[in-house]
Amino acid sequence: MNQQVVLIAFQAVVLVFAFCIHECAHAWTAWRLGDPTARMLGRVTLNPAKHLDPIGSVLLPLIAVFYNLPLIGWAKPTPVTSRNFRNYRRDDILTTVAGPLSNLLVALACLIGLVLLKHTPGGQIAVASAVGLALRIPGISTLNLPTLFPIALLLYFGILINLALFVFNLIPIPPLDGSHVLRHYLPARALAIYDRMGMFSLILFFLVGGRVLGFLLAPLQNTFNSLLFSL
Repeated sequence: MNQQVVLIAFQAVVLVFAFCIHECAHAWTAWRLGDPTARMLGRVTLNPAKHLDPIGSVLLPLIAVFYNLPLIGWAKPTPVTSRNFRNYRRDDILTTVAGPLSNLLVALACLIGLVLLKHTPGGQIAVASAVGLALRIPGISTLNLPTLFPIALLLYFGILINLALFVFNLIPIPPLDGSHVLRHYLPARALAIYDRMGMFSLILFFLVGGRVLGFLLAPLQNTFNSLLFSL
């Protein structure tokens, strides 16, 4: 099988899981804070059928692959009835940031898994090869790789994709999570204009904002890489 097809397949598996954990975190947090809407609709689950969106989960990731951008997107928005919250602003913000934070926690878990794997027989070669292939570093050999290599590749894509979703979703552009937090602090007139921006601002970001996302993502990704190879 073509190496590029394999890499895309691995990324797709990780991306689907990342979307599901993100939306499940929104739904679970809302439920714990007093709003059962998402739970009653079956959204407190990792079942992809409950979460995936044709545009955000399929089309935009394909565009990202085509333009060699970080693999990002979104799933179906988690329904929230904010009037059920005991403290409207606080609980709505906590529910919103739960999604990105879940991706950060998954990235940390993948980092811990890779560090542990690195100290097993053949693990160091498996991890180094996985990092090289995932980052598209030229000259990485795929011959006689250790049996742990697929696990290492899956875990490293887990870091890259979940970090990308963490950073991407915190950007304050509607309809991303960052915008949902920001709108709580905008005056009424500014909020009306902000909400009208809608999807147009996000489409514009996808067309010209790849470098911005890369700039925001690089320090966090470099930190994870440094920890991976130093621990």
